[in-house]
Amino acid sequence: MIDPRPAAAEALARLLPSTSLLEAIAIEGVPTGPTDRAVVASFVGETSADLAIVFLDPVETADAAVADSLLVSIVDVLRPALDAAAAVLGSGVLGDARVDDATALFSDPATEVFVLSSGGSAAGWFAIRMRESLTAATPISPESLANNLSRINNVEMALTVEIGRTRMSIRDVLGLEPGAVIELDRSAGAPADVLLNGRLIAHGEIVVVDQDYAVRITQILDVAEGLN
Repeated sequence: MIDPRPAAAEALARLLPSTSLLEAIAIEGVPTGPTDRAVVASFVGETSADLAIVFLDPVETADAAVADSLLVSIVDVLRPALDAAAAVLGSGVLGDARVDDATALFSDPATEVFVLSSGGSAAGWFAIRMRESLTAATPISPESLANNLSRINNVEMALTVEIGRTRMSIRDVLGLEPGAVIELDRSAGAPADVLLNGRLIAHGEIVVVDQDYAVRITQILDVAEGLN
């Protein structure tokens, strides 16, 4: 099996907000810089992994630019790069990114660490630690699966209905004012996406029930479709 970690690091480096092209180079040991304020996220899917970015340049500039904004954070700035790295790992879901102490992750012998090099100097580091995939676990019987699922029947999960998306620069986001119109990537009348904890599970149409918005399910996706 081909190791996906170098490709994930390269995909991440291409989308980092840098004034110059970054190169991801594997290194041995722990980075010499601070790793206690990294942007971290976990990916669960065909190949599961823990990801972390410590980005030195231009993270301070980006952080200062959004420090006074309630709309954009440094996590938002780096999220597209994490998405690109996770896409290399195959089908799955990338959890919410956050700023956290990643010292333990960077120092774990199972973690592959890459320096994000710009002109020979370190602009930051990327850490990726692979975990055993749930899909590779020993198969269980339907009866055992039903019993296990019954234990979490009352656990609440976030269900989101999405009518469209768009991409905007930070400059445009910070320039939004009341009355501004944002054009989405979906035509009027197109089905809405229903996502469970960020994973696409169904399509539906928006309706109104007792003056509240609701969604009428028109198609349930199987697991393979939802992960694509």
